Amino acid sequence: MNLKPVLILLGLALATILALVCVLLSRERSPRTCQQLPPEQEDTEDGQSLVFADLTAEEMAQVVRYLQGHLGVPLVEASRAKPSENCIAWLDVQVPAKAEVLRFLDAGGARPAREALAVLYFGKQPEPNITELVVGPLPRPAYHRDVTVHEYGGKVPYHRRPTLAVEYKQIGGFLKSQVFPSAPAFMQQVMEYDGANLAIVTAAPRGFQSGDRVTWFVLFQNVSGFFLHPVGLEVLVDHSSLDMSEWAVSRVFYNGQYYRDMVQLESAYVQGRISVEKVRKAPRDGDFSSMRPRAPAAAPFPLQFEPQGPRYRVRNNRVLFQGWSFAFGMSVSTGLRLFDVRHKGERVAYEISVQEALSVYGSNCPAGMSTRYMDGSFGLGRYASPLVPGVDCPYLATFVDTLSLSDSLRPKKTKASLCIFEQNLGSPLRRHYSNLQSLYYGGLVNSALVLRSIATVGNYDYVWDFIFYQNGALEGKVQATGYPSSSFLHGDGLRYGNRLWEHTLGTIHTHFVNYKVDLDVGGVRNSLMAHDMVFEMTQAPWSPEQQIERPRLTKRVLDTEDQAAFLLHSKMPRYIYFAANSKNKWGHQRGYRIQITSSAGDHIPEGSSMERAISWARYQLAVTRRKEEEPTSTSIYNQNDPWTPTVAFADFINNETITNEDLVAWITAGFLHIPHSEDIPNTVTVGNSVGFLLRPYNYYDLDPSIYSQDGVFFTSEQDFTACEINPLACLPKTASCLPNFPPFTFDGFRNM
Repeated sequence: MNLKPVLILLGLALATILALVCVLLSRERSPRTCQQLPPEQEDTEDGQSLVFADLTAEEMAQVVRYLQGHLGVPLVEASRAKPSENCIAWLDVQVPAKAEVLRFLDAGGARPAREALAVLYFGKQPEPNITELVVGPLPRPAYHRDVTVHEYGGKVPYHRRPTLAVEYKQIGGFLKSQVFPSAPAFMQQVMEYDGANLAIVTAAPRGFQSGDRVTWFVLFQNVSGFFLHPVGLEVLVDHSSLDMSEWAVSRVFYNGQYYRDMVQLESAYVQGRISVEKVRKAPRDGDFSSMRPRAPAAAPFPLQFEPQGPRYRVRNNRVLFQGWSFAFGMSVSTGLRLFDVRHKGERVAYEISVQEALSVYGSNCPAGMSTRYMDGSFGLGRYASPLVPGVDCPYLATFVDTLSLSDSLRPKKTKASLCIFEQNLGSPLRRHYSNLQSLYYGGLVNSALVLRSIATVGNYDYVWDFIFYQNGALEGKVQATGYPSSSFLHGDGLRYGNRLWEHTLGTIHTHFVNYKVDLDVGGVRNSLMAHDMVFEMTQAPWSPEQQIERPRLTKRVLDTEDQAAFLLHSKMPRYIYFAANSKNKWGHQRGYRIQITSSAGDHIPEGSSMERAISWARYQLAVTRRKEEEPTSTSIYNQNDPWTPTVAFADFINNETITNEDLVAWITAGFLHIPHSEDIPNTVTVGNSVGFLLRPYNYYDLDPSIYSQDGVFFTSEQDFTACEINPLACLPKTASCLPNFPPFTFDGFRNM
């Protein structure tokens, strides 16, 4: 019998089956988005996480309608509000008190009322002020209460208000219509000003004392990557008056010299009494600052995919992965945050959140030397950017849209501004190859879940990650990229940075990031323990005439907040952990250790008039009692009045006992950045990454990752090419189908 036709038919059938399998698997890899639960499932764990959920578009709209109808004052849309008018600056969810939430989550208590926090600017009042109102219950508001006095001890002065986009627009109009025309010859001949070829960038804070609202604005060529194209002109605008007709120029700086105003600069120019440094006009693409690739596309870079679809689940604002579960959200001001973080079903943290990102600059130009950006004031969540599949996140990640309401009466959706993905880190989480006594190999791939957002605040892009490992460790990490800020190079400028181009000084600056970590290890009440080592000298018992230096474990309970506040560059115990009131199988207190990764520069001297506003940056770690009245380490109002800070973190530390209490760790990480030629056109993330790790320390009886289904083990006596022995041997079959990658999409340029 001729078997050839039969074999051909069998081969074709097998090929068809494999093709169908590939198609089915590829369907699993279509673009993934967060799934919404139906109302009837709201009492499940997925539904419980909604107690932390960000506001929906409908809730935002209802809050706006309620405020418009119940405050008795006119509310102007923030995008066109004058400083002398009333407006809604922004909305956010009001997370209920922790005790109330835990009664709901853990004890079957009632679901807390859902509420929104509204920040309003009341400029049209006898005493203009900032007011914070809690509005509820959602989705049908029926009440509001003023929490400003309770939160801050009084009304927040109006001059502290974060600057709205419309105010920058109004200042730009003031410069264009009133300031620049007063120096026509200089602006035309030196700046070649045509009404559109200059961009302005704000400095902050705004002055030298409480009540000031006087801001330096730096002028750049309006080209791609304009942050690297200073033209040497800076203008100090006094915009403290609520009457815009009273705004005025206080000083002008050009190429190392100060002038009373543009009129004086014009006079000096016309009379030939200034040193003109004319900047070569850059093309629209910015030339050296362009991010356009300088090489043609070649072979595609490696991609990752999941052979059988994602191994994590996203429902509403809740994620489950390999024993982990957590709720996530996006604060308008502080950005990415986690709630109710559990491993193996047990809560290890109630809240982990970004608090602030601070940059302190140096320069010999006025704006650069006075800049201390507190980016939470601008909005780390508000400026979460759309993410590009394949670069910002893996191509097949799950992308989540976020909503915000700021500078407007209508919610704004930012498409794909969060991503969630499992990442094979390309290294073992643990492994051992035994070639002594018995012969075997055992290992576990380091595959972790990543939750990511990227905030673009002016020139900088911050990549915010929370990473969940299979051994119960959790990492918080930020990577900095984007354009370096620059000043016009003149005089002794090289004392404050490196020359990056003909007239561009990359200015020295520090980066500090602060996190709130509310650990609940084995329950709400914890103590803080410190373990470290010392060398001790001892006689060798078998040879008393000889001595041995041996490391010995040291143990200490840190009883008070003062003992648990470690200044930035001070020596800190290598093992600091939150200890539970329970023990593991071996008699040790169960704990989670805090390990900080940082290469921070120096903190601003404590004698500075504005240091208290950023006093959280004094400490690499400070552990305090958790208090509802101390929800954040700083305030969005500190940026524009750091001299009388609305929140001063240093006041949190008052030597209270922290033994067997509900505790919060405030973690600061950072790095010093001296921009250099390789920062052109962009700063890279490599080497510019800082953060912290939370690691189980005697929390389990053994490494929980031993129960991972990804484990690999085989001996010399086994057939390690067989699937049933070694799952790696299955890869040629399970990973034989290429995924059907969906078409590339990006919505980042819509409705700009």
